[in-house]
Amino acid sequence: MEPLERSAPIPDPLTPYLEVDRSQPRHECWVTGHMVAGLDGTAAIHGRVGALSTEPDQALFRRMRQIADVVMVGAQTVRSEGYAPMRLSESARSQRRARGQSEMPPVAVVSRSLDLDWSSQVFAAAPEHARTIVITCAQADPDLLAAAEQAATVIIAGEERVEPAAALQALAGLGHRVVLCEGGPRWLGELVAAGRLDELCLSVSPMMGGDQLPVSVTPPGAGIAQFSLKSTMVADDTLFLRYEAKPPDGRV
Repeated sequence: MEPLERSAPIPDPLTPYLEVDRSQPRHECWVTGHMVAGLDGTAAIHGRVGALSTEPDQALFRRMRQIADVVMVGAQTVRSEGYAPMRLSESARSQRRARGQSEMPPVAVVSRSLDLDWSSQVFAAAPEHARTIVITCAQADPDLLAAAEQAATVIIAGEERVEPAAALQALAGLGHRVVLCEGGPRWLGELVAAGRLDELCLSVSPMMGGDQLPVSVTPPGAGIAQFSLKSTMVADDTLFLRYEAKPPDGRV
């Protein structure tokens, strides 16, 4: 067992994440989960993730969107956190252009019910070149589906529920090779159960006593997924952990 020591100061904390090679996903696209948890594993305080996030975590959370071709998030998280279209600095947009990416990643909202406010910023303020995507299933309410098609680009991924594999295959078909998932816990659990989470970036906040909701909610019957710790960073009292999924045979 090796002691975990504070890392040397890093001039730009995003640099270790930008240096990760995400060109070889296990499936159709590379999926990175980015989550924050309290010391007791809680994923929110009074229904809000933002209340759990520290200043260093908030700064990295916003900047991590620079790595993504698309930012995927569950509908409940969109509603509770008040999502809006992504905003990146001019420097970040320039770096994305140099890597052959679009200037801004669109948001992809995962929703079975389509219980969404189509006039909210995440839909109404999205630019045409980064139009918000809605991922739903074939049995969604027809009237709500028609409303979704007016406000967003709609993907049908599954019959009775949104199937992770079908959703990611569709995103890959649109050219989105790196998917950044920002939750929520139930959708993250679905991705893990489907073997589709390649990387988890977990911020551990120095707080306890939040909601009784873990970082990931495992669906019934799911197996155990194993991950390898790849890097650690510390800023103030917040611990940043980066994991990558182990192959099925356990090799690293």
